[in-house]
Parts: sequence; C-alpha cells; structure tokens
Amino acid sequence: RVGAVPAVRGTPLRVKSAVKYSGRSDSLRVAATATDAPLGVFKLEYDISKDDATKSADWNEPVIVAVSGAAGQISNHLLFKIASGEVYGQDQPVALRLLGSENSREALEGVAMELEDSLFPLLREVSIGIDPMDVFVDADWALLIGAKPRGPGMERADLLEMNGAIFVGQGKALNEVAKPTCKVCVVGNPCNTNALICMENAPNLDRKNFHALTRLDENRAKCQLALKAGVFYETVTNVTIWGNHSTTQVPDFVNAQIGGEKAMEVIDDSEWLETDFTPAIQTRGGLLIKKWGRSSAASTAVSIADAIKSLVTPTPEGDWFSSAVCTDGNPYGIEEGIVFSMPCRSTGDGSYEIVEGLEINDWLRERIKKSEDELTKEAECVSHLTGKLGGACELMGAEADTMLPGEV
Repeated sequence: RVGAVPAVRGTPLRVKSAVKYSGRSDSLRVAATATDAPLGVFKLEYDISKDDATKSADWNEPVIVAVSGAAGQISNHLLFKIASGEVYGQDQPVALRLLGSENSREALEGVAMELEDSLFPLLREVSIGIDPMDVFVDADWALLIGAKPRGPGMERADLLEMNGAIFVGQGKALNEVAKPTCKVCVVGNPCNTNALICMENAPNLDRKNFHALTRLDENRAKCQLALKAGVFYETVTNVTIWGNHSTTQVPDFVNAQIGGEKAMEVIDDSEWLETDFTPAIQTRGGLLIKKWGRSSAASTAVSIADAIKSLVTPTPEGDWFSSAVCTDGNPYGIEEGIVFSMPCRSTGDGSYEIVEGLEINDWLRERIKKSEDELTKEAECVSHLTGKLGGACELMGAEADTMLPGEV
C-alpha cells in the first residue's frame, strides 16, 4: 500500500505504487495487466543488511519525504537533488513519497523510473499515489509544491479559494497520518496563505513546523547585490525577505552585508537600492517568464533545497536565512496568526528561531506594513477555511493583484 510504514535498517526496502502487480520468484515483478508496464519499476526489493559495512555503517534511519506536485517541472529538478544526498546529507537515506493526481499518474511512474535508473545509493524507497492520506503516512517532511495555476480573468480571491480547498485537505491529511514532528514547506502559490490554511487544519503539528518558501526571493536578492558590488554571491550574507511572496515583498538591503560590511556602505547608492533593486526582486519572476516563456523551475528547486538545508544544518554564526513562518509571538510586532517571511536561524535539527534586533528604518517599516496588511486581508478571505468566522474578503480588482505572474 502506498504510504505504508517504511522499512528500517536490516529489513527489505521496496519501491511501491498503487498499481497491482503479479508475483515472480525473483526480485522483479511485472504488471499482471498493463502491457506497457516498464520492467522492474516500483518492484525493487533489497535487504539493506547486505550493504557494504563501509558504505552504510554510519547511515541514519531513512527520512520520509512526501512531495506534492511530484510530476511537475520543479519536482523534476528537486527530487534528484534529494535522492543524491545533496539536501539531507550523504549519511541520510531517503524514502520518497510522490503525490500527484489521477491525470498525472503515468507521469509519476515516469518520474519513479528515472529515479530508479539514476542508481542513487541513498534512495531506499519510492512510493506514488494520489491520496494524501496514503502518501503522507509517517512523513518527516512534506514539500507541498502542487497548486492550481491562476486562470485568465481570475481574481486573486478566487485563486485563494480554489487552492485553499487543496491545502485544507492536505493539512487534514498531515494532521491525521504524518508524524507530529513533520516539517512542512509550502511552495504552491499563494504560498504564505496556503501555508496558513494547511497549518490551521493540522493542529496536531506544531505551528513552527510550517514554512512558506521565500528562499528564491532571498537568492535573487543576493545575486543582484553581488552583481552591483562586483563580488561573488557567497560574500553576500544577512539578507532578509520580509512579508508575502508577492510584489509587496520587501528585500532588506538595510541589514544585508557584503564581505562582512553593510551593503548600503559597500554599494553607497541608496537610489539604486530603493528604486532599482527593490522592484527588480519583487518582479523578477515575471521578467523571467517574459525571457524564458515559462515560470522558474530549476531555480525554485534549488531554493527549496537551500531552504531545507538551512533547517538541517546549523546557521553560520551571525548570519540568518529567510522563511515565511507563523507570526505568533514574533519580536517585530507583526500581526499574529499569519505566515510572514522573517529572518530565521537554526541549530540544524529542523527547528528555527526568529532573529531579533534587526534595524527597521522608516523605509522598511512602511513597506513591511504594506505586506502585512495584504497578508491580513488574505487571511480574512480564507477565514472560512481556517476555522475562523466573520472574515470579509477585500482582495478584488486590479489594485489587489500583487501575484507574481505565472509562478506556481
């Protein structure tokens, strides 16, 4: 059964799907019907106790990673990073649980075939399914990438409603069958409020377990600051994205550093920072679509990997990373009960703390407030999906259209 309790060290590990297969005496089993079923797919059986002791003696128990939208372009880049050990580490076996839809079932099988053919030693299990109640069983991580795209003429409020129903269901499934310690990263847009909906429907999980992805925005900001300063990316640190993953997001150059010095002193061009840099980051996704003809996929996958690595490895001393997290008890006076991007640091155990004491000047404060107001309005629009009554949706018309065009 898809989503069954995973095998542990010393017991057989299987690659499974929802398709039924007939038995054979060897480790490969071929589909009883479907004449085009690929030989061996989803049917690998292997006893990890036979592993070379020098290869697996220091391995951890497999981490179970559930991924929605697993047949999409972002996942097509991300899954191979995870399976290779790039994300969770070279001593961390992984079990991938891939969630799709009825329409993407065959594409999921294709994804699983490519994962198998890549011979990743750390990939101990692949499961596919279309029901989150199956796929999320005992998940340690849930990467919620899938969401419905915005259609022509669709109001933002309509998109919130349509995708909200998806994240209600996924939140309830996480609540019922995932581990209480499961970490959730929402990528499907509008990701901040989708994360809020998911969180409110999963009360068995700690609210601090939920994240919405703003790491791509942070990476874009680091790139532009580095290019302007004529330095390499790795010298840019302490970059924060405040607020919503929308055109109201606030890339923080006030607290950013380049080579250990304040970015504003290294660049010394406040007009460029305020009028060129800031809108460039806010609208980068739309510009990429114009150039590339589609929304970002590879760079989004890289940023998801970066976001996970920031939680499973200790944050370098004095630095931080951006993630949209629950605002309950935050030190910056942001409205509680929304999911808002802020500076975070981690000890590497999957948890985080919000970094306190950043300078918030008048320029930042005004723009942070605008993004906060937008997220508060979004929360009111979906109040019926989060168990709160009395909200009134005000996100209608062109003025409310702050979505990043075409991005998932």
